[in-house]
Amino acid sequence: MSPVPWDPSAIPRHALDEEISLAATTETHASLEDLPRRSAALSRVAFGGLIIALVLAFLLSLALGSVQIPLDQVVRVLAGGEATRDSWTKIVLTYRLPKALTAVLAGAALAVSGLQMQTFFRNPLADPSILGINAGASLGVAAVVLSAETVAANTLLANLDVPGHLGLVASATIGAALVLVVMIVLARYVNTLTLLILGMMIGYLTNAVVSVLLHFSIADQVRAYVSWTFGSFASVTWRQMPVMAAASLVGLCLAILLIKWLNALLLGEGYAQSMGMPVRRARLWVVINSALLAGTVTAFCGPIGFLGVAVPHLCRALWGTADHRILIPASALMGAAMALLADLAAQMPGSATVLPLNAITALLGAPVVIWVILRRTPMRAGGGW
Repeated sequence: MSPVPWDPSAIPRHALDEEISLAATTETHASLEDLPRRSAALSRVAFGGLIIALVLAFLLSLALGSVQIPLDQVVRVLAGGEATRDSWTKIVLTYRLPKALTAVLAGAALAVSGLQMQTFFRNPLADPSILGINAGASLGVAAVVLSAETVAANTLLANLDVPGHLGLVASATIGAALVLVVMIVLARYVNTLTLLILGMMIGYLTNAVVSVLLHFSIADQVRAYVSWTFGSFASVTWRQMPVMAAASLVGLCLAILLIKWLNALLLGEGYAQSMGMPVRRARLWVVINSALLAGTVTAFCGPIGFLGVAVPHLCRALWGTADHRILIPASALMGAAMALLADLAAQMPGSATVLPLNAITALLGAPVVIWVILRRTPMRAGGGW
């Protein structure tokens, strides 16, 4: 008998509501059927507020830094005019604008990648870093960078041409995809907790290989790679922006096309397959897209953590739904806003000091994960667990 053609509308609404509510420990009990009736207005308000917050964070990232620039001057420069001081125009257009755009793209890509993997693995702690995806991407980049004859000590990407950028993106994507494929194979034979531990072990293994490469590398290469691991949105220039923007936007557009499959995967692969969904094809495309998003950001910005795991939880809590029609655009917007805020905090406005970006994302993301765990874990009498 030939398989039933894949028709997402054939899924019973009550089954989708019941299964999605059990898909992850962080998902609320609000059903998709009730969403249009009870919270459509609140959802629009939340999206509007998030867009306003994103615009404000973007403008502040252009105005604040070691040199303070008035917001009206920033808006004038963005509108094509000249600031009162020529130096302000150069700072905004040459340094801060590409960094802000990079933060927007990277934050959106990491958040959507983390959301896809949490859905795919049905694990609320899944993200590129925890499951070893970032480590695999880092190994791909390290294999390229640490094998080069010369590397600039202060930046990883500044002197690379466009083919070099494509090579870094390709190597990071391949490294991330290899690790994710291994995780998918293991997921067929172990439970989610064991899979999480194995992902951490794979991360340690890839980091060990990178350490061996570092041991046999020259000092300039080591300094460049270590600086890259701190994470930064400032290393992407206008010459490099088209490559990163194209790869990130392709991944985000593909995530939108995968929305129906991601919603169906919340029901379980067996149920989705019984409804005619091409499960193997869906798994393949989720793997490719997650690896593309994580690998692109890692190649250009370094292995940035916590955004991928924290942002989807914030979106689920704010919108009260597990529907990817809501979560994917919400995660992209919130991920972009949080990336801008993290970069703004790392720049320490009014000071020439720049903190490691990963330190700031950890300070922002770790409390979110802790809050999710405490919120979903009942406390016993007497203050114990």
